Amino acid sequence: MNYAELANAGVHEQPVYEPGKPIEYVAQEFGLEPTQIAKLASNENPFGASPKAMAAAQASLKSAHLYPDGACGQLRSAIAGVRGVDEGTIIVGNGSNEIIELLGHAFLRPGLEVVMGEQAFIVYKLVAKLFGATPVEVPMQNFGHDLKAMRAAVTDHTRLLFVASPNNPTGMANTEADLIELAESLPEHVILCLDEAYAEYLESAPDLRGQIAAGRKVVCLRTFSKIYGLGGLRVGYGYGDPRLIQLLQRVRQPFNVSLVAQAAATAALSDHKFVDMCRSANESGRKQLVEGMKALGYATIGGQANFVLSKVGDSGVFFKALQQRGIIVRPLTPYGMSEFVRITIGTVEENERLLEATGEITQCS
Repeated sequence: MNYAELANAGVHEQPVYEPGKPIEYVAQEFGLEPTQIAKLASNENPFGASPKAMAAAQASLKSAHLYPDGACGQLRSAIAGVRGVDEGTIIVGNGSNEIIELLGHAFLRPGLEVVMGEQAFIVYKLVAKLFGATPVEVPMQNFGHDLKAMRAAVTDHTRLLFVASPNNPTGMANTEADLIELAESLPEHVILCLDEAYAEYLESAPDLRGQIAAGRKVVCLRTFSKIYGLGGLRVGYGYGDPRLIQLLQRVRQPFNVSLVAQAAATAALSDHKFVDMCRSANESGRKQLVEGMKALGYATIGGQANFVLSKVGDSGVFFKALQQRGIIVRPLTPYGMSEFVRITIGTVEENERLLEATGEITQCS
C-alpha cells in the first residue's frame, strides 16, 4: 500500500494554506535583488519588531540550551497585567493559529459545524475540515461580518462561531455593542471565538471580558505577529473562562512556545512607544494608499487593520505585474474575491513605490 492509501480519508480533501509569497522566491523568479523587493502581502509590520522585544530575544539566546518554560508563566503574567485578567484565563500558543487548532482538538468532530464569514480568515475553514466538522460560510455584508445572519446560521450542530474584528482579509470591524448582542444571543452549546489579531490597530477595540466574566462561552485570540512585529517567532494567546482554558491546555503540546518567543513577547508588551508609533504610521499609510489607489481609478477599502483592499480586475495579472516590479501583494482568489488584492500598509517609501508601480501597470493596460 502507498502512503495515500494509508492516510486518513479527510487528508485527501484537506485544503492547503497558501502564505504570502516569500521575498527570496520572487527575487529568484524575476532576477531581482532581495533588498529591492517590498513585501506587502502578509500584513507584517514594515517597521520591524519591537526594539525591546529584539533586545530580550537576543539576551534569551544565552539560555538556548534549556527548554522553555512549558507553562509560559512570565509571559502569561505579563499578559494578565496588560489585559486585566487572571493568569488562569490565558493560554499561549505557537501563534494564535495554534489556539484555533486547539479549539478544534477540544471541540470538533464529524457531524458538528463551525460558523464563519464567507470571506473570513481561511484557517477557520481549514481547522474545521481537519477535524471532520462542516464549515458553514455566511455571506458578508459590505465586506464585514453579518452577525445577525451568522446567528441565524447556528444550529444544534454548531460548536464554534468565529468572528475576526477587524476581519482578515477585508479589514472591516464590528462594534462592541453588536458583538455583545451576538454573545448574549448564542445558545449554551456554541462558543464564540473572537479573533483580535488586529485589535491593537484600533483606537478602542471591542471588549468582551465582561461577557467572559459573566459566564458566556467566549474565547478571544490575540497575536504578537502584527503590531509587535514578531511574526517570525510565532507567538499568540487566547483568554477565556478558566474551565475552557484548562481543556485547551490538555490538548496543547508541551514546550509549544520557544524560549526566545516568550522572552520577546513579554518585553514587547511593555513597548508602548513602539506600538503607538506603529499605530500612528499605519493610519497615515492607510490614507496614503486609499487616496493613491482611488486616484489611479481603483476602488479601495481602507478598513481598520494594517492593510487595504483594492479592486484591480484580474488579481492574478495585477499580482504578477507588481512582482516584476519588485512588489508583493496578496491576490484574494482563494477567498472567492478574484478581482481584489490585499495590500499591507507599508512605510511611506514602500507605499509610494506601490502606487508608482500601479500607475505604470495602469498605463500599460
